[in-house]
Amino acid sequence: MDDVRQIKDNEGHCIEDLAVGMTASFAKTVTEADIVLFAGISGDTNPVHLNQEYASGTMFQGRIAHGMLSAGFISAVLGTKLPGPGCIYMSQNLKFKAPVRAGDTVTARATVTELIPEKRRVVVRTVCTVGQTVVIEGEALLMVPSRG
Repeated sequence: MDDVRQIKDNEGHCIEDLAVGMTASFAKTVTEADIVLFAGISGDTNPVHLNQEYASGTMFQGRIAHGMLSAGFISAVLGTKLPGPGCIYMSQNLKFKAPVRAGDTVTARATVTELIPEKRRVVVRTVCTVGQTVVIEGEALLMVPSRG
């Protein structure tokens, strides 16, 4: 039984399965460790992310998480839920609207807005929120598998 479930977890939606309006989300609470590890992985050691004294003097009045850390949660939705495994991320535009801080829970939501079946493409509206506050909004273009 576990093997059958594992196989299904590795299968995403094909273009034939998708419809405008379909939506999925992924949520993660950002930790201090996430911010430090992302700085190390990405090489972005801007002190607004790592140094409280420095960050206190900025418009944010304290440390903030990397915008691309939160944007990465969009990739989690697209690659694991909608369309899911097998999709290829082709492009993404992002507008960073508000800061994210350690302890905030970011919810990334993806909503299908357009299907281009002849090219196996799907356009997805992407939004990240903390509570009711939009922190990132944008649009992604994906290539998805077809059964045909």
